[in-house]
Amino acid sequence: MGTRQTALRAAFRHSLPIMAGYGFLGFTYGVYMHTLGFSFLYPMLLAVTVYAGSVEFLLGNMLLGAFHPLQTFLMVLMVNARHLFYGLSLLDRYHGLGWKKFFLIFGLSDETFALTSSLRAPEGTDRGWFLLWLTWLNETYWVAGATLGGLAGGLLHIDLHGMEFVLTAMFTAIFADNWLRERSHAASLLGLASSILCLVAFGPGHFIVPSMILILLSLLALRKRMEKGGAA
Repeated sequence: MGTRQTALRAAFRHSLPIMAGYGFLGFTYGVYMHTLGFSFLYPMLLAVTVYAGSVEFLLGNMLLGAFHPLQTFLMVLMVNARHLFYGLSLLDRYHGLGWKKFFLIFGLSDETFALTSSLRAPEGTDRGWFLLWLTWLNETYWVAGATLGGLAGGLLHIDLHGMEFVLTAMFTAIFADNWLRERSHAASLLGLASSILCLVAFGPGHFIVPSMILILLSLLALRKRMEKGGAA
């Protein structure tokens, strides 16, 4: 068996838990996009080119309204800023992999980071191909789930009214999970307070950008104090 095939088999075994999670969540995303009026091509192409689950859910609503470049930029930055730290921690792991590292960088997600930062290529398996296949498989699961969900959305003869609430539910779950894991709730409470303040000041239609700016500035100003207090 060739080097690539050996690495693919090893990567596939390690990616099976991701297949279950990405398949289901991607399917949900595809159905959600269908409820917004998009054909299956939209979730499929966004899954291929954007490949950032939380951002893709957000883009569904953004595509329905007027395009606001600053709001889009800040939203994506705030949601995916953690990837900057993922990349820094993987510099040594991806060193010397040649052209493969470009796809590894593009395909880096939370789950892929968890695997690539902790797993070692099995003995006799090429490290570069192992990491490449692992990253490729994870994205493939997401793209397949999103595509199938977009196709199935038109075949599901059930009332999907209210499906858009999945976006609120997703970010509520992310916030709750972060709340349970962090040692100090200072940053989370700061985010809540900033959002509520801007909601009152600017109204529900214009509070997102001001709240993100306020959160960013507040975190930068209080960073050292929060680090001393153990805020995560």
